[in-house]
Amino acid sequence: MVPTQGSMPTSGARGSVDQRLRRGVRPATTHPRSRDNPDRPHRVAIVGGGPGGLYTAALLKRLAPDREITVYERNAPDDTFGFGVVLSDETLGGIEHADPVVYEALKTHFVRWDDIDIVHRGTRQTSGGHRFAALGRRRLLEILHERCHDLGVELRFRTEAPPPDRLARTHDLVVAADGVHSATREAYRDVFRPHLTPHRCRYIWLAADFAFDAFRFEIAETEHGVMQLHGYPFAPDASTVIVEMREEVWRAAGFDELDETESTARCAKIFADALGGRPLRSNKSAWTTFRTVVNDRWSHGNVVLLGDAAHTAHFSIGSGTKLAVEDALALAACLEERPTLQEALTAYEEERRPVVASTQRAAKASLEWFEDLDRYLGQPPRQFAFNLLTRSRRVTHENLRLRDADFTGAVEREFGCPPGTPPMFTPFRLRGLTLRNRVVVSPMDMYSATDGVPGDFHLVHLGARALGGAALVMTEMVCVSAEGRITPGCAGLYTGRQGEAWRRITDFVHDSAPGTAIGVQLGHSGRKGSTRLMWEGMDQPLPDGNWPLVAPSPLPYRPDSQIPRELSRAQLTDVREQFRSAAVRAAGAGFDLLELHCAHGYLLSGFLSPLTNRRTDAYGGSLEKRLRFPLEVFDAVREVWPDERPMTVRISATDWAEGGTRAEEAVETARAFAAHGADAIDVSTGQVVVGERPEFGRSYQTPYADRIRHEAGVPVIAVGAISSWDDVNSLILAGRTDLCALARPHLYDPHWTLHAAAEQGYDGPGAPWPAPYRAGSRPPRTGRTDAPKPRLTLHGPRQDV
Repeated sequence: MVPTQGSMPTSGARGSVDQRLRRGVRPATTHPRSRDNPDRPHRVAIVGGGPGGLYTAALLKRLAPDREITVYERNAPDDTFGFGVVLSDETLGGIEHADPVVYEALKTHFVRWDDIDIVHRGTRQTSGGHRFAALGRRRLLEILHERCHDLGVELRFRTEAPPPDRLARTHDLVVAADGVHSATREAYRDVFRPHLTPHRCRYIWLAADFAFDAFRFEIAETEHGVMQLHGYPFAPDASTVIVEMREEVWRAAGFDELDETESTARCAKIFADALGGRPLRSNKSAWTTFRTVVNDRWSHGNVVLLGDAAHTAHFSIGSGTKLAVEDALALAACLEERPTLQEALTAYEEERRPVVASTQRAAKASLEWFEDLDRYLGQPPRQFAFNLLTRSRRVTHENLRLRDADFTGAVEREFGCPPGTPPMFTPFRLRGLTLRNRVVVSPMDMYSATDGVPGDFHLVHLGARALGGAALVMTEMVCVSAEGRITPGCAGLYTGRQGEAWRRITDFVHDSAPGTAIGVQLGHSGRKGSTRLMWEGMDQPLPDGNWPLVAPSPLPYRPDSQIPRELSRAQLTDVREQFRSAAVRAAGAGFDLLELHCAHGYLLSGFLSPLTNRRTDAYGGSLEKRLRFPLEVFDAVREVWPDERPMTVRISATDWAEGGTRAEEAVETARAFAAHGADAIDVSTGQVVVGERPEFGRSYQTPYADRIRHEAGVPVIAVGAISSWDDVNSLILAGRTDLCALARPHLYDPHWTLHAAAEQGYDGPGAPWPAPYRAGSRPPRTGRTDAPKPRLTLHGPRQDV
């Protein structure tokens, strides 16, 4: 429903889809006849007469006019259950180049607008520059019907398609465009292996007989709970209106007992202000829940899935019509380019799958934002609006600044950014420590210590990143005992010599990079210890020289890992005292902040996860009991750690595995540590069990930090594939995190933060260049820039001499 990024080319192996199709379209007299080429499908059946199926038919017929193409549609030609369709500039560009006739017909019916209005608690925030285009779904179908008729496609309305296996025997290609409830997909369930995920909101598609002047989001806080309206124009005198709310709110409001007419009238009454008191109308409208569809495979023999049959993406970020049309363009291009049908179907899936997966990740972030909308209701009005606009992580701070600098500037001023200061360069205070910006160099194990002693490598590694502009530089996990190391190369703080070596590093940071804080992360490997250096085989046991392991329960990390001993009560006391002693050494070594490592399956994390803690005593079972020992360790460390210096705790907010830590338990864990004096929670995920299945993607862990920040009311550090300064600005300004920890970007560029400042034109107290490096604060020139510019262009026929 809502395009969430600007016009961008969709690149394939040989150029964009529209460019490839344009090259492939030739006059009918010169196009190789498909019936003379056994590898090109001649008889094509398309199941489903929605926009995706119809457009596929039109493209395939245009590319090979002698093809016999039949579209089966069980409904009447004018039956449609939606109202408006929104298409992005990217999709429209593909249509224009692939079939100008369709594009010209669509263009005359587009309603275009630029603004998004967010109405919340009596205030309206407007953001411009978004470039929407929409038209009525019925008109879209009429245009595609006409195009298919003109090209000679056979359209069979009010006709159920024959069984898929029969179609597959009698046709060269079967395109299943039969929607989210695809019968074709169901017939080959064992091959396609669909995964259908229901979600927590009910919604209904309605229409209003007037045109909104912007894309409108309106929030209603009712006695039953929060409801939201999504509205946009699709004709000069009509708008789509979607009303959405959590399932429990829907039931509490009594919508489960209302018929279509009553529901429509009730929605109009709730959102009377947005509608100006005008009524809503329905069209066989029913309350439903959105389901995300993912398939392991998209083709089987000569049968291929397209559109909602293959995948769905929540309406809050983009129309399913958009994805289906893009599928059609890609399928047609691949059928033209590849020598055989099987190669074409494979290429189609390879091309579209990553694009769809990215869209589905954004859609999931968006739909979950709306599911948890009540979490953000207390935000200041402009921040709330910014948060909504950037919810999918596709629209970013920089993207919005380019679209509407006035709106973004107002959000920044409300947030407290001084003039010309990006959000990431605003200060943040933790206890007695003021960080000059919001960037943290995340803990990264270097496996380069000798007998736990950090050496010159650590001095250069941490020193370089301290000079690079980040407000806080964290050590790797520093082990509290020799037996608590992950590998023989891990650093420690269990001897005086180690403490002295760390003091050398903190002195360098404080003397050479004044204003930069350095923190230590204390941890114990637990069952993940006694392994090889990462580049020799991560998590693989040492070939010799192993030391005994301990853990909450005697469960090996991997099948070939050592079985740890279950810690006894006396051993728990010993480990707690090891943490306390290491904290004393850390304070003496001059660290500014201490983080307790309770994540990634190491010892304290092992107590928190139900997958790794099978104890039946006071330290296992309920979350309260699983928290007991980590909290005892925290209290022991906090007792000896200087009061003015902050302490943070890193947790794994989910194990990415069935039966593991749940997100709501992570919130309770954060609350517990905050109640014991933690100043911030460093929110990571996973690495607890081998069988985890993370949902990787850009900023994929940040929603967990967001939830903890808002529900537990504690400052958070977000981590996980935050790769750009634009991501950092977006997360900070939206209020989803307080600090951002980045690892790999700082391995790629030790001066990542300073370069981020330079790229944004920022030169202020949040990112001061060290005096010896100031000459490098501007990018060096990479080529000649003084060449004469062309001043005159001559028009007319070329005169060859």
